[in-house]
Amino acid sequence: MSPKSRIPAQDPGDTWVPRPRRRETPIGLLGHAGKFLGSSVLGGILLAGIVLPAAGAIGLGAKSGAESFDSIPDDFKTPPLTQATQIFDAKGGLIAKVYERDRTVIPAEQMSPLIRKAQVDIEDARFYEHGAVDLKGVLRAITKNAESGSAVQGASTLTQQYVKNVNVEKAGDDPDAVREAQRKTLGRKIQELRYAIKLEEDLTKEQILTNYLNITFYGHQAYGIQAASQRYFAKDAKDLTLAEAAMLAGLVQNPSQYDPKLHPVAAQKRRDTVIDKMLEQKHITADQAKEAKAAPLGLNYRDPQNGCITARAGVGFFCDYVRRVVKQDPAFGKSAAERKKLWDTGGLNIYTTLDPDKQAAAQNAVSTKVYVTDPVSAAMTMVEPGTGKILAMAQTRPYGLAKEKNETVVNYNVDAGMGGGIGFQPGSNFKPIVAAAALEAGLPPTQSYDSPNRMDWPTMTTCGGTWKNVNKGKKDGVIPNESPREKGPYQLKEAMALSVNTYFVQMEQEIGLCAVKQMANKLGVTAKASGDPLEELPGLGLGTEEVTPLTMANVYATFAARGTYCAPLAISRISTVDGKDVPVPAPRCEAVMSENTADVINTVLLGVTEKGTGKDLGLDDGRQIAGKTGTTDEKKSAWFTGYTGNLAGSVWLGSPGTKVPMRNIRIGGEYQAEVFGATGPGPIWRKAMSDAVQGLPEKNFTTVYIPDPPKRDPNCPTTGPTSGAGCTGGATPGGTGKPRGGDPVGRSAPSAPPADQPDDGRQ
Repeated sequence: MSPKSRIPAQDPGDTWVPRPRRRETPIGLLGHAGKFLGSSVLGGILLAGIVLPAAGAIGLGAKSGAESFDSIPDDFKTPPLTQATQIFDAKGGLIAKVYERDRTVIPAEQMSPLIRKAQVDIEDARFYEHGAVDLKGVLRAITKNAESGSAVQGASTLTQQYVKNVNVEKAGDDPDAVREAQRKTLGRKIQELRYAIKLEEDLTKEQILTNYLNITFYGHQAYGIQAASQRYFAKDAKDLTLAEAAMLAGLVQNPSQYDPKLHPVAAQKRRDTVIDKMLEQKHITADQAKEAKAAPLGLNYRDPQNGCITARAGVGFFCDYVRRVVKQDPAFGKSAAERKKLWDTGGLNIYTTLDPDKQAAAQNAVSTKVYVTDPVSAAMTMVEPGTGKILAMAQTRPYGLAKEKNETVVNYNVDAGMGGGIGFQPGSNFKPIVAAAALEAGLPPTQSYDSPNRMDWPTMTTCGGTWKNVNKGKKDGVIPNESPREKGPYQLKEAMALSVNTYFVQMEQEIGLCAVKQMANKLGVTAKASGDPLEELPGLGLGTEEVTPLTMANVYATFAARGTYCAPLAISRISTVDGKDVPVPAPRCEAVMSENTADVINTVLLGVTEKGTGKDLGLDDGRQIAGKTGTTDEKKSAWFTGYTGNLAGSVWLGSPGTKVPMRNIRIGGEYQAEVFGATGPGPIWRKAMSDAVQGLPEKNFTTVYIPDPPKRDPNCPTTGPTSGAGCTGGATPGGTGKPRGGDPVGRSAPSAPPADQPDDGRQ
């Protein structure tokens, strides 16, 4: 065949002309170093830092390059690798996996020897023979690149690649820092080389390889070989087959180009290249290579599961609450930056207080009694008395961002600072706090007030002055009872059972708003749900200031624990992936009222569920319960908070946004003419608690004897002083029949009528 016949056919516009290949001498190859310096990163480093100073063949700033090389500190610090954090419930069930980077660091013995061999063979076959720099590889790269006139082959060792990955890891999520860490500049490569030399001095080859396999990126959010094994094959790295190990090893060079999901043909071709390399290095036999190359990719792919959005139904809100606890509680770091670093670094196993059975009971109740498509929603929290452990946190609307599916990421169970909204007025749910303050102030359980059907808001003392009613006689200046039939006098037990507004207003007046606020603070109501301070207005005691189910469940848990308040607790233990314990917030419990006061409250609230507004809410097993209903103005929110001796639960029902009046409304498929605490949230509470107490021992309350008030004579007046022979309708022993002390005197506080005065259900 003539020389002309070997010239390929050309298109008319093709200007390619074959040239004879020139044989290069070593000096000629070195002459290409200037061009290679710009196109081959490693060659540039070695020429500037090692080759050039030794050979003296090319200037190119060799002296300054060497000085720069020597000036880099050798205390190369590898940051803790970001890993996935796992959140578990109280029985060890996985709630969610959260991470900045999906990675699980594992030791060498948990990696298949096949992946270790495959990664070395395809990335740096002479890894065990050279130091931080592979001079043989450099010369080979120089030759290849010089012949092609471009950088077609690099010569970075696996150690140098590891250093580069560490720099990228340090850059975190800062895109500018990541780009800087990946820039192919002479200065950066000199730095990498210096660090690589130091690593080779301090670590064994096996340690460097293990670190490399734990840090490198394999695509689809998988960092490190364990995450990659789970992502693509749903198995641990120690169980990888030869074909699987080869495919994963081949991904590292270009995870996008060799993506087995998007480009299976390219991935298989790359896998086979790795297998050929392993055969070439005599790490496998020809038969093993043939069998592995004949195998399909065999993917068992699992999509990345990251964040609370992946938690099982209803648990996403609690998951997010746990995240906020870690980021906000000083137990996890003195500063916000320290706590964020702990969370972002990950690698934690967080064991929480969430009881999966009680969570399921609560979620089932709020989901079946209130439909996600209803105009209102429901939320429920369960707390363990005496520990503060949050055992359940559920709500009707799912956790998510799809508004068209009625999803939300706002946790209606908690304050705004912990992922909630501004909360909801609790209505008469707040009245037991007023009663506890009065008992602690020395008032007896038989305290009686004339409790008219309606009355002007009276003047009340505050912590710093006096509140006065400037709207006496006007609508905004009057507080009514729910029913026209409610006319006193009443004692505490009856007033709580019937939820008589004017009774508790008169009680507030007697003890002062400051006492009510201070008792609320002791019980964990330290501010409104929005974070704003509680206002000392008369409506405080009737539940006009917004709170959340978690707050109210914990208040009533304090009554159940005979006056011992425990701060809400969501995390019981945290350990790192290597088994070390991380300090967690210690339980914070203290007695905030006398046991006798708590016993009186429990006795009174027991009466609510036996003869009062909660009489139809008994549990399936008939165990003792206590609780209180609450319904706000215009029926925009309704509550029931109740408890046994060992479990407290609070249910809110209402519209979180538009404040829908719950009249002539269909909820959970049932029409309701008017919603009250006993008819809306009460049945939700009953259903959830009946399931949740299964398996719990029955624990009755310690009660006190409170005599019933004398029966009223229908001929006697129902308000004011008693009169007439045999009349028994006035004040009873232990009570004054009217507020004591007259109008308090002090600095006048800004006068304003309390907003949205609550009424209460009677059903």
